Amino acid sequence: MRFRGNTQFASAVGLVLGLLCAVEAAKVNKHKPWIETTYHGIVTENDDKVLLDPPLIALDKDAPLRYAESFEVTLTEEGEICGFRIHGQNVPFEAVVLDKSTGEGVIRAKDKLDCELQKEHTFTIQAYDCGEGPDGANMKKSHKATVHIQVNDINEYSPVFKEKSYKATVIEGKKYDSILKVEAVDADCSFQFSQICNYEIITPDVPFTIDKDGFIKNTEKLSYGKERMYKLTVTAYDCGKNRASEDVLVKISVKPTCKPSWQGFNKRIEYEPGTGSLALFPSMHLETCDEPITSIRANIELETNHIGKGCDRDTYSEKSLHKLCGASTGTVELLPAPSSSSNWTVGLPTDNGHDSDQVFEFNGTQAIKVPDGMVSTSLKEPFTISVWMRHGPGAQDKETILCNSDKTEMNRHHYSLYVHNCRLILLLRQDPSEAENYKPAEFHWKLDQACDKEWHHYVLNVEFPTVSLFVDGTTFEPFLVTEDYPLHASKIETQLTIGACWQGANARMAQFFRGNLAGLMIRSGKLENKKVIDCLYTCKEGLDVQLPEEVASAVKVEFNPNQSSLTVEGDDIDALDKVMQHISYLNSRQFPTPGIRHLRISTTVKCFNEEACVSVPDAEGYVMVLQPEEPKISLSGIDHFARSAAEFESQEGVTLFPELRIVSTITREVEADTESEAAEGADDDPTVQETVVSEEIMHNLDTCEVSVVGDELDGEHESLELDVSQLQQHGLEMSSSNLGLVVTGVNTMANYEQVLHLIRYKNWHTEALFDRKFKLVCSELNGRYISNDFKVEVNVIHTASPVEHANNAMVQPNFINPVHHASVDLSGHNLVNAHQASVVPSAATIVIVVCVSFLVFMIILGVFRIRAAHQRTMRDQENGKENEMDWDDSALTITVNPMETYEDQHSSEEEEEEEEESEDGEEEDDITSAESESSEDEEGGEPEDQQGASRQQQLEWDDSTLTY
Repeated sequence: MRFRGNTQFASAVGLVLGLLCAVEAAKVNKHKPWIETTYHGIVTENDDKVLLDPPLIALDKDAPLRYAESFEVTLTEEGEICGFRIHGQNVPFEAVVLDKSTGEGVIRAKDKLDCELQKEHTFTIQAYDCGEGPDGANMKKSHKATVHIQVNDINEYSPVFKEKSYKATVIEGKKYDSILKVEAVDADCSFQFSQICNYEIITPDVPFTIDKDGFIKNTEKLSYGKERMYKLTVTAYDCGKNRASEDVLVKISVKPTCKPSWQGFNKRIEYEPGTGSLALFPSMHLETCDEPITSIRANIELETNHIGKGCDRDTYSEKSLHKLCGASTGTVELLPAPSSSSNWTVGLPTDNGHDSDQVFEFNGTQAIKVPDGMVSTSLKEPFTISVWMRHGPGAQDKETILCNSDKTEMNRHHYSLYVHNCRLILLLRQDPSEAENYKPAEFHWKLDQACDKEWHHYVLNVEFPTVSLFVDGTTFEPFLVTEDYPLHASKIETQLTIGACWQGANARMAQFFRGNLAGLMIRSGKLENKKVIDCLYTCKEGLDVQLPEEVASAVKVEFNPNQSSLTVEGDDIDALDKVMQHISYLNSRQFPTPGIRHLRISTTVKCFNEEACVSVPDAEGYVMVLQPEEPKISLSGIDHFARSAAEFESQEGVTLFPELRIVSTITREVEADTESEAAEGADDDPTVQETVVSEEIMHNLDTCEVSVVGDELDGEHESLELDVSQLQQHGLEMSSSNLGLVVTGVNTMANYEQVLHLIRYKNWHTEALFDRKFKLVCSELNGRYISNDFKVEVNVIHTASPVEHANNAMVQPNFINPVHHASVDLSGHNLVNAHQASVVPSAATIVIVVCVSFLVFMIILGVFRIRAAHQRTMRDQENGKENEMDWDDSALTITVNPMETYEDQHSSEEEEEEEEESEDGEEEDDITSAESESSEDEEGGEPEDQQGASRQQQLEWDDSTLTY
């Protein structure tokens, strides 16, 4: 056992000695460090640590073995790794030893890496041990290993479009696979972050889409008429979902397919009244798409059937229009505007929606009777019937326009004009004659115009046995004429009716008309000529063209009768374009009807094969006639004056409107003077922009009506008179009634002034008349523009008539006992009775005589004053001064003491005057109520507290009961 223990100890000592020998041998640097031959690394842009594969570890055989037992081993420096060295130019990496004993190391970036500058780096690396000796000399280095390092990208950049904007043009009506391509780029270095994964159109509701490659196409067929250019906003996203820094604008223009059409004109054309003609298509041209054209025909139509009776015409009365057109005699208007002298149309519904164009409506239940004596048409002489009619559709029943039939007992139609199944029929039964033969009795015209619900003008010239019909100025021949026997002789009176036919036997109307009528006229003894007919029908508005000389021979132009349509035809496109550019609209009315007039251009184009090879769509627009400046007709003059009763009873009467003035003005807005505004600092006020000015204009009148205010005229003792010869000189007419008189006719305001100056009022029974009031109203265009109501009040100055008494002293003066009216018979006054005087004692008789003498003295003084005042009044009237006064004090019929105002002119008798006033002061209370009202009117309605104080200065004598 002992030996055995010694043996174990010897073995341990041997091992230790061996290790020591090995350590001693290890201090000798015999071997080079060893590393891998190739390394691959990854580093991110925002990091400096490189991940290597395999890890960077250097091994050296000089390093001792390690034992896991309890032995402590001291390592030598020759076995340690002291560093790594990188070879290459501008390598942005460094290698660092983490553990010298194990040889572990790392590679890291010296600065921030940029993948966009360099994605990969390749360099070589060597490992170094710590060398031999105390100072590490004789260090050994490993072989060079290659290192490949890839720089990983981060999504730091956003997509950017290559162009600032994109444009493309497409043709309407076509779907494209691709219209254009937009392209964005990304500055990131990696495939993921540098690739554009998606494009998007941000603009909503557009018929376009874009794919991931940036190609844009339309999703539906585009229309040039709907949208001429689309503006799209497009953005892009990279695969890292970064959106483009700036979106891009894409403009896609839609180009119309080359379709033949009219181009270059405005659909809305504004027309200002009073500016003459206006070019409608100054820049218009026809696009034919280079087709081989041989002829072009264009029809331009102005739609005016909604204006008045088919277009804009003067709305004077039909009778006035006939006179203006030359038919001045024998014309009777059967559908006049309702007035005091023509009231048989009062009950008819009217259509006043077309600027006072008088239109009457018949709904199948209304009809009117024309007063007897209005028409004295004899069928033996020529006559004319003219009417405006709008009717349709056709009916199975007869619809009567005008009918002359038996008033009683029978239902015979002597003549009538009616519509039946779109036929216009004139019935003309001859009067009894010796020869009972068949004669033409009914004339039939089949007319589309009779049932088209449009306005048409009909004129029938009747010269038995022939009848000529003109519709809108065009002649139509009857397609059927039937004959009949003449009527049997009878003494039955006839009844002329409009809108139905009077059945005398049944005393009722039949065959009612449904439609609109206007301007129904009968002219006896003469036929209308074509010139008058055309004048009546011609519009005041229409199309016009001034042909340029250079193209006049190359283009043919034709108008329809009312110039609402024209046709242009030619084979030269350029010449036709020039003609179209010279077509204009003209409205010659001073005050045209405002509103829309539609325009339509229809075109036919032919090619070499004489067929319509090119289809040109209709071009449509409208003329907007602006509202004209409306005139304000003002009547002015003396509206209050007095005349003596003798003047009213004289042969001349009293002139009602001696100084009448008719003025018409329009008010318009003009721009304010900016210079003056700047000088006054008006620019600071934004509301001061326009100035209203008024200017006088001249135009015609067609009616002036004088009507009585109050009681109607009593034909037995009063009248309104006007010299007929003066009327005829001015081409005017007059109608009168107990309501007043009406002057009619189209004439100037100056001529109307002259005629109205001549109107006189006569009254040959003025005892009961104190005043009379009249009203004057004038109008233009059948009541479209109406003047103010000019009222005139005329007062009567009453003077006494001589009474049959031998001595004026026998008459009691009326200022002792005032009466209510000056027209009371003087016999009603208190007179001295001779029988009563005979029983009075003589002393009383003396007293009475003295009193009467004193009264006579007072009366004589008053008479002298009245005579002087009357003479002054007559002198003023002779000098024309009566028109300047508001009131003549001599016109007052208030009865007061004559001495109350006598002191104003006779101051020498002042004391006597005051005594008389004190004795008779109570007589002021005897003024009648009527006289008081008259006094208030004269003085302009003074306050009551001033009337008593000024009554003496206001009142004058009533000389109506005095004789001198």
